[in-house]
Amino acid sequence: MTERYDCHYCKESLFGKKYVLREENPYCVKCYESLYSNTCEECKKPIGCNCRDLSYKDRHWHEDCFHCFQCKRSLVDKPFSTKDEQLLCTECYSNEYSSKCHECKKTIMPGSRKMEHKGNSWHETCFTCQRCQQPIGTKSFIPKDNHNYCVPCYEKQFAMQCVHCKKPITTGGVTYHDQPWHKDCFLCTGCKQQLSGQRFTSRDDFAYCLNCFCNLYAKKCASCTTPISGLGGSKYISFEERQWHNDCFNCKKCSVSLVGRGFLTERDDILCPECGKDM
Repeated sequence: MTERYDCHYCKESLFGKKYVLREENPYCVKCYESLYSNTCEECKKPIGCNCRDLSYKDRHWHEDCFHCFQCKRSLVDKPFSTKDEQLLCTECYSNEYSSKCHECKKTIMPGSRKMEHKGNSWHETCFTCQRCQQPIGTKSFIPKDNHNYCVPCYEKQFAMQCVHCKKPITTGGVTYHDQPWHKDCFLCTGCKQQLSGQRFTSRDDFAYCLNCFCNLYAKKCASCTTPISGLGGSKYISFEERQWHNDCFNCKKCSVSLVGRGFLTERDDILCPECGKDM
């Protein structure tokens, strides 16, 4: 006697019929499709055993239902994208949602390399230097007047030349006597320290820091012998080719300030009228 071979669910004989094994249990096609077949996202019908089940992110389609939402062309074995859970072929997605090249105005296809700057996008081959027309790629560039320039071309066309070293000034220059300088080139003639960001003065068109200028050229106070710069509005007293700091112009004997007062001289000394009585 032959052993029966029945559907695991409905118990009908499978002798001479198609069946499907699931977890080592046999099912007739009708029961299997009823119990386990996936529902097509497009037509909402079961995807039978004799149909190809195409899946993407836990969603399923019949082969004939797996097509672009807009142009309806089949997406079977083709690249595609999704937007708001709708399937789109690469062309439809690009035309609708992809960036447009700022230069050629054509679509930048998904997966292709693009360059971005300040909200605009370019094909890699369209992102070129305005002057030499070579692709900039990942190299440094400088934007000017809605155009982009590679650094060498920008320096040749626009950058000022440092009056000292004759090289282009690309960032942070200094203007002195209407001439451009690099910060690193604008130095004190005396001590060679940078003058950018600090007070300085000049003599015979040469720039000096205040210390060097005072030490080299400033008159010396007749009292304390230190330089009198006269810069920045500082006041001093001059008398018979001698100079004093305001704070140093005092009576030699009683040390009272003589600024704005009468005074007498005794050889190299200055005296107030009171102390000068005994002269």
